[in-house]
Amino acid sequence: MLDNKDFDEVLDTALSNGGDFGEIFLERKKVTGISCEANRIERISSGLDVGAGVRVISGGNTYYAYTNDLSLEGLRRVAQKVASAGKKLKGEVIYDMRRPEVRGEQYVEMRPDKVQIDNKVDIVWRANNRARSVDQRIKQVAVGYGDVIQKVFIRNSEGLYVEDERVRTRLVVNSVAVDGGVIQTGYEAAGGFCGFELFAEDFPEELAEKAARRAVSMLYAKNAPTGKMPVVVASEAGGTMVHEACGHGLEADLVQKKLSVYAGKRGEKVASELVTVIDDATLRGKYGSLRYDDEGTPGQKTVLIKDGVLQDYMFDYLRAMNEGRASTGNGRRESYQDRPIPRMTNTYISPGKHDPDTIVKETHRGLLVKKMGGGQVNTTNGDFVFEVAEGYLIENGKVGSLVKGATLTGNGPRVLSIIDMVGNDLGYAIGTCGKDGQGVAVSDAQPTIRIPELVVGGVL
Repeated sequence: MLDNKDFDEVLDTALSNGGDFGEIFLERKKVTGISCEANRIERISSGLDVGAGVRVISGGNTYYAYTNDLSLEGLRRVAQKVASAGKKLKGEVIYDMRRPEVRGEQYVEMRPDKVQIDNKVDIVWRANNRARSVDQRIKQVAVGYGDVIQKVFIRNSEGLYVEDERVRTRLVVNSVAVDGGVIQTGYEAAGGFCGFELFAEDFPEELAEKAARRAVSMLYAKNAPTGKMPVVVASEAGGTMVHEACGHGLEADLVQKKLSVYAGKRGEKVASELVTVIDDATLRGKYGSLRYDDEGTPGQKTVLIKDGVLQDYMFDYLRAMNEGRASTGNGRRESYQDRPIPRMTNTYISPGKHDPDTIVKETHRGLLVKKMGGGQVNTTNGDFVFEVAEGYLIENGKVGSLVKGATLTGNGPRVLSIIDMVGNDLGYAIGTCGKDGQGVAVSDAQPTIRIPELVVGGVL
């Protein structure tokens, strides 16, 4: 391992042609994955990926190169390449200087690298077997287990030096139910900034049963209604809507490029006074949590919207430097091959004061969403379309029939501005958020909320 003197020599080389900021990011990442399909273990994989990236920021331009040669000489070559690019070119430049790839203090109760592979396989089998035992109409089950142990070293020209270890563990279950010509799916996922303790007690079975029962139930769901109506989004649906329809628009790179509907609106009312939106990397055990971001800035709790008023955006070092302020600890990258950009961590709408059951009772007719599916959002204007994976009619203030084929179409800022009831509960979902070709672990959450009018699309 290089010492601080070696790191400083590499930084001096990278900045030899000038520059405002230099940085070295070293990574050692060990990954394990297990997949089960067709009632058999399809793949057990593990790998170790090591490498480093060197970045120089000069006059607002970024020069970045990376390699998996972690010798002092290998890092010098990368630094020389970055220094040369900074002298000759403008804009963003990224060099791949890897050799051929070789595969093969956080609170963690059970480190996954200390757990035998047979025990990990057993978790997958338990989930597979439970899902298949739920109903004879379950015809396919796919289970995926994964854990990541990532060690990072970050040194920059401002004197910062950070060592950090991140441990994440997850399990996903996808079930397919078939009856006649009708096919439906049920999906569940769970994970955390934690170790093998994620699977305490009967957790894999509970996750699998929930996915399987959803698939079976959807076989006999009615077609969803169409038109404008009240929509109640339950906390168990997670915060997909706030993440997609609001969160990305509050990332500072999109704001500074004027590609966000929230650009230039700090201090303005952008949501209902019932709505407070927070990004919090410090939540213990959540999938998007981190102690330091990928630039060495401590993870933070950032209030983005408070009582409907836009307070702040999510910043990395570069975007913060552009505004003469400090980063909010949202500089994240998928690996040493990527430059950091502003990304969410754990993003959520804060709980309110309404009882979730009361929200349904006070809705005469509408749609109750208990599980969100995929969706798309235009960050420039906030327009979105989301699929509903599990939804129910609300009739006379009561939960009625299960429906299928529902979609939600609307505008993020408008939806936030008309929310008229916010529950006192809070439910989380996990995922891998994609942006600029990079994927990072995130979680999102929300309480039960009511949107008094939203366009619901269904099967005609």
